[in-house]
Amino acid sequence: MDMTIKDAKRAARVLRDVSITSGSLSLTHSQALEIVARQAGYRDWNTMSAALDGASRVGIRRPVPVLRVRDEGVMRDFYVDYLGFVFEWEHRFERDAPLYARVRRDQMVIDLSEHHGDGTPGSVIWVPVDDLRGLHGELTGKAYPRMRPGIDEQAPGGPTMEVIDPYANVIRFCEVTG
Repeated sequence: MDMTIKDAKRAARVLRDVSITSGSLSLTHSQALEIVARQAGYRDWNTMSAALDGASRVGIRRPVPVLRVRDEGVMRDFYVDYLGFVFEWEHRFERDAPLYARVRRDQMVIDLSEHHGDGTPGSVIWVPVDDLRGLHGELTGKAYPRMRPGIDEQAPGGPTMEVIDPYANVIRFCEVTG
């Protein structure tokens, strides 16, 4: 989770208020700030405050790539049955209109669109993963008829496994080593 100075101060205020109402320990706001900083992995409040103060204030968040798909059934077979995504939501402007959907697996979020002009077939997404071999074993165990990915141990950034969806979009799963 990305924390702002405002979030840290709010956490310290809650910690201080809870300590006062519990009666077991009464923290000052300054003490609560120091505890929040240590919990966040900083040496002290001044260090945390300086680090957070230097962060961007515009709040840019993780992007959600939009991939072009053409057939809902084939898309579900690949993204849900094979890759293990779940639908967060689906949208159509009308009953027979093209599908626009958001899928998720762990922290990876992708929008899939049947709308002409959304996404470009042949796009590439690079995705960091914690356990590439575990993911590889899971996917190869499914025996998806059109995909048998391997692991490139020499890929830049770390071992990488590429999967190519039925629309030529490439997803590169990489276990970052360094």
